[in-house]
Amino acid sequence: MPDIAAIFADPANWAALAALVTMEVVLGIDNLIFISILTNRLPEAQRPRARMIGIGLALGLRLVLLSLIAFIVTLTRPIMELFGQPLSWRDIILIAGGLFLVWKATKEIHHNVDQDDEGELFDAKRAGLGFGAAIVQIILLDLVFSIDSIITAVGMTDHVPIMFVAVIAAVAAMMTAAGPLSRFIERNPTIVMLALAFLFMIGMTLIAEGFGVHVPKGYIYAAMAFSAAVEALNMIQRNARRRKAG
Repeated sequence: MPDIAAIFADPANWAALAALVTMEVVLGIDNLIFISILTNRLPEAQRPRARMIGIGLALGLRLVLLSLIAFIVTLTRPIMELFGQPLSWRDIILIAGGLFLVWKATKEIHHNVDQDDEGELFDAKRAGLGFGAAIVQIILLDLVFSIDSIITAVGMTDHVPIMFVAVIAAVAAMMTAAGPLSRFIERNPTIVMLALAFLFMIGMTLIAEGFGVHVPKGYIYAAMAFSAAVEALNMIQRNARRRKAG
């Protein structure tokens, strides 16, 4: 049984905790974008409950996986080869999750741009997704993101209590941001396409990671931040034009 007081008495462990919380929050952005887009397809009355269930499941899965950390570490051991590339259970899960995310993002993009498809993407009167179906899809992606999150945590610290604190802090941040992010996405249709493009890119990154091609996440999030900044400028310009025209 680790001495928790001794662990948190070490300043180096506080530095590790701060770094890990930051990393977990960044990884949680992917999870939160998916949950926000998916729950916005539901009738408005069901959205808050679906978001909380989705984020609660993300927390639960991460804590369960942390309690099984000795098993999680074994998921990185190769079990087969594909085209000469050794694959572990983690790689297979990342590839499957990436393919699902690419499929889901592509389907939503098509739904959003298809002029022959009646209604809007977030038209609550014709929500094309059932509550149960939304929760199942959230569980699938929560599992993928949770495994990636825990394996990342294992690579940054050996202390499980620090991992628990970091995961809880990151999920608390997700809970705080979930409502405002979902409402912002819903109010700004152009943000929807940008968020879907992010999901597509994240899916491709998961597939690449599964096949052993490491893509530095700093580059990915820098590209996302740049795209978001450009879209923010476009929104400011549109608002200025509306005010001038009004």
